[in-house]
Amino acid sequence: MAVPPELPPSPPATKADLGKRFIAALIDGLLAGGVSIIPFIGGIIGAAYILLRDGLELEFMDRRSIGKKLLKLRPVRLNGQPMDVETSIKRNLPLCIGAVGSIFWIIPVLGWILALVLAVVGLFVAIVELVMVLTDPEGRRLGDKLGDTKVVEVAS
Repeated sequence: MAVPPELPPSPPATKADLGKRFIAALIDGLLAGGVSIIPFIGGIIGAAYILLRDGLELEFMDRRSIGKKLLKLRPVRLNGQPMDVETSIKRNLPLCIGAVGSIFWIIPVLGWILALVLAVVGLFVAIVELVMVLTDPEGRRLGDKLGDTKVVEVAS
């Protein structure tokens, strides 16, 4: 059985600027939010974009979200492998907790309660994510820890 060749060591990447990360997240949030106003399927499409955005092999996205592409940021896996859909889901799952609740708004009373609970949990998770990005030496948030990733600045 042949041993696969080792990957060459990648050059050290610069930790992503927090301002750029915020603007990229804002762009992606506006895109997902804009799509989510489409009745019935909009919320699902918006949540799917948030979950999958960093692992899609679409040429115009280059395995990163549109916001990250515009701000010249890239999520990278700590093991050096390219981003994939599974890793994207792991790193972005905490960001979708609150959005999932919007699906339940169509169910009277119990759905509204569940949606509200998920929105509160989602807000708490978002605060934890923000604190982690601000305090972690590499700027890694909870999602980055789950996906074994970090966000770096790139030339293009």
